[in-house]
Amino acid sequence: MAALRLALCQINPTVGDVCGNAATILARLETARVAGADIVVFPEMVVSGYPPEDLLLKPDFVTTCMEAAQDIARASLGLTAIFGCPWLDGDLFNAAIIAHDGRIAGVSAKRFLPNYGVFDENRYFAAASATTVFDRAGFVFGVSVCEDIWYPDGPPTEQAKYGGARLLVNISASPYHMDKGSARQRMLATRAADNGAF
Repeated sequence: MAALRLALCQINPTVGDVCGNAATILARLETARVAGADIVVFPEMVVSGYPPEDLLLKPDFVTTCMEAAQDIARASLGLTAIFGCPWLDGDLFNAAIIAHDGRIAGVSAKRFLPNYGVFDENRYFAAASATTVFDRAGFVFGVSVCEDIWYPDGPPTEQAKYGGARLLVNISASPYHMDKGSARQRMLATRAADNGAF
């Protein structure tokens, strides 16, 4: 692949509004398709809104989120879409869904679950134990969720060093605070340099 065009969709989902969030995602997918994007990236837990908290204790809510994820995947014709969604696979995970060309190609679940401040993820989610990489026309990339890229030996390092990922995509939805952008930019630049990846 000579060039790869990314569309970054920093949208503002509403907690609990799965239908509304999915509609926004579908509209942005179409905008990205028209713009010639190859990979379209959305935030952590964008389908459910973040943080969904005790909504995750309702099986119907999780099922609705996963059904919306399937609808979004079907709309990914000609694209790779990466978006956050609660995902039930034995345990419940805070997951990045990787959809490609009309189907779910894989799931990358969060390993490092925050349990401080406004976060209570250990209450709701299981921690991932494995990482994986994905391939789009010979271009290998890894996907992680929020805190997983904060640590030098986290999943992105495994994806780059052992999986050959040239691009490390991280989806996040953590709250804003003053100077957060510049601090994250420095941290991400360090991870990219350490791993020899974009």
